[in-house]
Amino acid sequence: MQVQSMHFKQTASAKLNDAVLQTALKKSKGKFVDGRALGVAQIDNWEDIRTYAAALRDRVIDNLDAYLLEFERNAIRRGAEVHWAETAEEANAIVLGIAQRNGVKTITKSKSMVTEEIALNDVLIDAGIRVMETDLGEYILQLAGEPPSHIVAPAVHKSKEQVAELFMHAHHKPLLTEIPAMTREAREQLRGHFLGADMGISGANFVIAETGTTLTVTNEGNADLVTTLPRIHCVVTGIEKVIPTMEDFATLIRLLPRSAIGQSIANYLTLTTGVKAPGETDGPEQMHIVLVDAGRTKLVGSDMKDMLRCIRCGACMNHCPVYQNVGGHAYGWVYPGPMGSVLTPTYVGIEKAGDLPNAATFCGECQVVCPVKIPLPDLMRKLRERQFDMKLRPFGERFAISVWGFFVQRPSLYAFATRLGARFAAMLGGKGKLIHSLPGIDGWTDGRDMPAPEGKTFRELYAAKLALRKGNP
Repeated sequence: MQVQSMHFKQTASAKLNDAVLQTALKKSKGKFVDGRALGVAQIDNWEDIRTYAAALRDRVIDNLDAYLLEFERNAIRRGAEVHWAETAEEANAIVLGIAQRNGVKTITKSKSMVTEEIALNDVLIDAGIRVMETDLGEYILQLAGEPPSHIVAPAVHKSKEQVAELFMHAHHKPLLTEIPAMTREAREQLRGHFLGADMGISGANFVIAETGTTLTVTNEGNADLVTTLPRIHCVVTGIEKVIPTMEDFATLIRLLPRSAIGQSIANYLTLTTGVKAPGETDGPEQMHIVLVDAGRTKLVGSDMKDMLRCIRCGACMNHCPVYQNVGGHAYGWVYPGPMGSVLTPTYVGIEKAGDLPNAATFCGECQVVCPVKIPLPDLMRKLRERQFDMKLRPFGERFAISVWGFFVQRPSLYAFATRLGARFAAMLGGKGKLIHSLPGIDGWTDGRDMPAPEGKTFRELYAAKLALRKGNP
C-alpha cells in the first residue's frame, strides 16, 4: 500500500464531509466502545492482567533474538521452513519465489496486516497469480479496490447498501437487502476458492517460541481453511509477534478479543505447528514462515520501543476522537488511529508521515484502553519533538513554538505575557464575550466560537491566595 500520510489534513477534511462514512462511524463507535466496556467488566483483575502482559511483551522485546531463534528451531523441527526478511521487498521476493517454484496459480489469504504493509498482493498479482482474500471484510474491499480502514473491521466504513451494490455487480446476481443473505452469497463465492487454492497465506497474531506454533485469531473460520486445505501454507508475520509459551498466549488471548470488540474469546483460534504428519488428512505438505523485520529492529532499544508491545487489537482507534470522526483511510497507510500515528512515522520515515503525530487531541484515552499499556500520547509527543528538531514542520509553527519556549523559560515574562494575552482576548470577545475569530489559529475558530476570558488569570488568582495566606496564617 502506497504511503499517503502526507495528505492527512486534506483527506480528513473530505472524510468529515462524507455522509455515508459519518453514518458508518457513528454506528461502529457505540459497538466497539460499549462492547469493550462490557467485556472488561467480566474480569475482576483486568488491570493486573494488563500489567503482566505489558511486562511480558517488554521481556520478549528485550530478548527478541533469543526467542526468535528458539521459535525457528522448534518450527524447523516440526517440518516448517523459516525465512528471514529484513525488508518488505525481501519478504515479497521470498513468498513469490515459493509460489513460482511450486507452480502456484491460485492463492487464498486470511486477513494479514503485515501483507498489507508490504503490499504482497500487488506483487503476486503482477506475477500472474490469482489472489483471493477470504476474510469477509477484506473480500469486500478487494472487490471495491480499496485498502482496509480498520485493522479488526476493515470494511467498517461501508454501508450495507454499498456492499449490496458491490455484490450485485461482482457476482452478477440480484440485489440483496438482508445481511444474512449477503453473507451466504459471499460464502458461496468463496467456497470454490478454498477448495481449489494451490497455496494459502496467513498472518499470525502470535508465534510461540517453545513449540514453533503460529497462531491466528479470527471470527469467521476462514483461517482454518486457508491453513489446512492448500498443499502449501505460508505465514507472513512481524518478528515482534513472538511470545515464549502457550501459557503466555492464554494470558494475551484474555486481552485481545475483549479490547478489540468486547468478545470474551474469538470464535476461532487457529494453531498451526508444522506440516501434516504421515497418516494425517489435514494440513499442508509444505509450511513456510516468513519473519519480517521491515523497520521493527530500529525500534528495539529506541525511545519508540514500547510500540513493539502492540498486539493489534484496535482499541486505541476505537476510542480515539480523531479516528471516530475521520475513519482509517485519512491516515494514509496500513495502520490508522493512534497506533498509526506512531507506527507509520517509525516504519516509513517521519518525513513521510506529515501530520500524523499531530493527529491527536492528547485526551489520553488510547493509553487508558491499550491492553499492553503503550504510552501512545508520550510516543506521539516524542515524534512531534523529532519533527521540530528536524525542521519538518512549517516555519510559522516552529517560530510560534520557539517564541512560546522563550517565554515559559522566563516566569516573570511569561506571567506578563499571559496577562496581556488574556486582556487582548477579552477585548476580542466584545459585548457577547465570544471570540469568533482568533488570529493565528483560524482553523479552530472557523468551526467554533470560543468564550472570551474573564477576570484575572490563574497566576494572578494564585498569587493573591498566597498573599492572603501569608497575611492570615
